[in-house]
Amino acid sequence: MSNSSSMAQFLLLALADRRELQLLHFWLFLAISLAALLANGLILSAVACDHHLHTPMGFFLLNLSLTDLGCICTTVPKAMHNSLHNTTTISYKGCAAQAFFFLFFISSEYFLLTIMCYDRYVAICKPLHYGTLLGSRACAHMAAAAWATGFLNALLHTANTFSLPLCQGNALGQFFCEIPPILKLSCSHSGYLRELGLIQVSVCLVFSSLVFIVFSYVQIFRAVLRIPSQQGQHKAFSTCLPHLAVVSLFLSTGTFAYLKPPSISSSSLDLALSVLYSVVPPALNPFIYSLRNQELKDALRKMMTGCFSGAIKFQFSGV
Repeated sequence: MSNSSSMAQFLLLALADRRELQLLHFWLFLAISLAALLANGLILSAVACDHHLHTPMGFFLLNLSLTDLGCICTTVPKAMHNSLHNTTTISYKGCAAQAFFFLFFISSEYFLLTIMCYDRYVAICKPLHYGTLLGSRACAHMAAAAWATGFLNALLHTANTFSLPLCQGNALGQFFCEIPPILKLSCSHSGYLRELGLIQVSVCLVFSSLVFIVFSYVQIFRAVLRIPSQQGQHKAFSTCLPHLAVVSLFLSTGTFAYLKPPSISSSSLDLALSVLYSVVPPALNPFIYSLRNQELKDALRKMMTGCFSGAIKFQFSGV
């Protein structure tokens, strides 16, 4: 019988069996990660440099980009390494670190999305109180609370799961380390029940946030539909739709991955779903927000134009 102290490594799920497909997955993940790094990096730079984006939504968008970068940098590099070197192993400590940081960033992102929903609710339903309810100090406190809650959630789950004795082998059936596949390897009934209790607490937090998001958007849509001008309704909707799209993508992929019927479960489907909820949302979020946010598009255009003009001036000055 092996346990958590003697187990040296875990076996991750291979992205493909054939070498050609492994290299294809490597280049695909490389393209996705570079696109995510570039897009989120541009948003971080635009929000930091453009004073028009020094708003509560800009501040929360900056934090959201940090969580997206964290998610991508936690899962994708190891998957790329394994595909390139034709291996599926990850060390015990590396697995614990990956599970912790992924849960930390994904939890923080969900709580940040909840706070961003509150921002939209106040902006549309209580515009006269926006400056009071969402001042710089209040925004900093809410963002810090989201990060702290994500950190505590990840710490509790990771510490409890990796303290359990493991006796069901070391194959995770997942292309990265996360809590549920590791929990299946446990042979401690009391530790398993303790982790299930922590999961129930987390589910209650997630469900409470979901109820708040749904309630907020019901109030937002009611307020928008009362706006007399069609142009005003369109402007209000355009500020909410990116956030609603990101929340829907985040929740739908994660919910289907964890709550799908066992009858339709297969290794290929599980792999596709895990990529869908762990890699795709962080890569798409910056594009979703930049499509409908005119101020963000203007800031990005100004920044790119400035960089391009600076490069041309530098080139001609060196001639």
